[in-house]
Amino acid sequence: MPLRRKAKNPEGRMPVLDHLRELRRRIITILLIVAFGAIFGWIFYSHILDFLRHPYCNVPEKYRFTPKSGGDCVLIYHGVLQGFTTRLKVSVIAGAVLTGPFWLYQIWAFITPGLRKSERKYSLIFVVTSTLLFASGAALAYAVLSRGLRFILEQSGGGTQALLTVGDYISFVTMMLVAFGAAFEVPLLVVLANFAGVLPSRLLRKSRRIAIFLIFLFAAIATPSTDPFTMCAMAIPMVVLFEGAIQIAIVHDRRKARREAAERADPHLDDAVPSRVQPIPQRLDWSDST
Repeated sequence: MPLRRKAKNPEGRMPVLDHLRELRRRIITILLIVAFGAIFGWIFYSHILDFLRHPYCNVPEKYRFTPKSGGDCVLIYHGVLQGFTTRLKVSVIAGAVLTGPFWLYQIWAFITPGLRKSERKYSLIFVVTSTLLFASGAALAYAVLSRGLRFILEQSGGGTQALLTVGDYISFVTMMLVAFGAAFEVPLLVVLANFAGVLPSRLLRKSRRIAIFLIFLFAAIATPSTDPFTMCAMAIPMVVLFEGAIQIAIVHDRRKARREAAERADPHLDDAVPSRVQPIPQRLDWSDST
């Protein structure tokens, strides 16, 4: 007999064990997707390494190591396995980046059944926006990476050269990209908190100056290079995005206030709100009936 497929619950409800099985299946799928992308990262490792090495090669030669035999700038490594582990690390990171939309969809597919229809619409917008913000932050980090490296290496003074290992350099670049990408997500979290009713726009407007100070403080701590140029490169876009988040919160709160005022003037039933039912029905009076 052919196996019958389990009917899906329209409300997305399932027992706890089924949730755990679904979570396990999604995690395994994500790992397989990232592993598949890592294969391409392994194949195109030399091109990816050249792309990541480009900011370092833009630093003046007197501050970085260049072989006496000529040629381009090089990154060294110590130990027999360090070159292999570095290639494996770069391949996995590249695989996660290249297959980002696919494993993000797996996370989205796991969360979606538990959301209402209106929540699904907004959450999809937030997922796309968060992806674009993270990518924008990482792109900005790559753009300012060369200047930040030059500032750091110049502090060693004349007569010195940097002899960077490929493992340390890749870790530094990864930290820069992740720090900028995560920093650009902060304004989105502010908007989410406002939409959830936790952070009203009135409070955001009152704490604008404190928030700007905290943004610059966060940028000074979060940037691995710790130079003022990189700090400002992170903080200034964050301030602009935070101001945009405030404006979105103001518009949202105004619409919410108008909607609540309209509901008070003209009450109607909401499908998401349970109706009040009297536990004991009243006796009907049939004396006036004909």
